[in-house]
Amino acid sequence: MNTTLRDVRSPGWATSPSPSEAVLFLHGFGSNELDLAPLAPALGLGLPWASLRAPLELGNGGAAWFQITTPGVPDVAPVQQATDAIWAWIEQNVDPGTRIIPIGFSQGGLMASQLLRTRPERVVAPVVLGGFVLGAEQPGDGLLAAQRPPLFWGRGAEDGVIAPVAIARTSEFLPNHTALNERIYPGLGHGINAAELADVREFLALEVGARAVAA
Repeated sequence: MNTTLRDVRSPGWATSPSPSEAVLFLHGFGSNELDLAPLAPALGLGLPWASLRAPLELGNGGAAWFQITTPGVPDVAPVQQATDAIWAWIEQNVDPGTRIIPIGFSQGGLMASQLLRTRPERVVAPVVLGGFVLGAEQPGDGLLAAQRPPLFWGRGAEDGVIAPVAIARTSEFLPNHTALNERIYPGLGHGINAAELADVREFLALEVGARAVAA
């Protein structure tokens, strides 16, 4: 596993003063750092953003945050290693005073939830798209249960990729640890549609402020 993550960044990343928030895109299994970058203009992001490449190379341009063993029940150790790799990238590339807004799809959605569950004080308004949470307890879970920060969880009603056991686990965990904004989209499979992007945009504007997205 490559623990030095590659990335693509918004044009103003290096020239902007240290922002109060920055967006981190986390792609799904078999994809790459270019996959979610088009969401930045689609969401009208007004914040600097970076899209990371997962550490596990799969060949043919694809990467993953961890290997799939039992669908919906990932092994804990590789997920923790991937989480550590993301935090290492953040520590090297983001000002300590900047909070992270993770937006992840599928496996990347799990990684977005991992950032919240490991360092909740550093994360704001996480967005989980077609993803789920890890079954193992994480260091920040107690604080999350007490504070219930906002989190957006969107998924397609026809998603046949994410295992039912993962959906059930996430449906139990998130309402007890976050102020959950859950949306289920009729007719949508394992993907992202315009209605979901509109809801994410509204969520970011509400929870982060007008500076997050264009009006």
